Amino acid sequence: MDSVIVTIQIILICIFAMSISMKLLRTKSMVHHWNEYRYPMWFMNVTTLLELVGVIGLVIAFWIPEFLKFSGVLFTFLMLGAIHAHFVRAKHKPIMALNALAMLILSIVIILF
Repeated sequence: MDSVIVTIQIILICIFAMSISMKLLRTKSMVHHWNEYRYPMWFMNVTTLLELVGVIGLVIAFWIPEFLKFSGVLFTFLMLGAIHAHFVRAKHKPIMALNALAMLILSIVIILF
């Protein structure tokens, strides 16, 4: 099971690193979606900071496994918020929340195991 968890850690690190980069660079697609969610732009900075804290926790967890659960819980809350933003605030089609759903499932797996 350890190799599965390490693989999940690496996937989450990569996906959230990409998300952090897109938010910091204010890519056109990220700003467009953020406007659809009707959140203020400063909240993007808060979300980016929380994602960064989670990624740092995942990296530290390679040496101190207790950080894994912390990051898993943080990402679970962030992904629940992301799914809410897609469905409730932006009224997106379900396919738009597929990435957030996948990250939510992976986050829950690292909490449980």
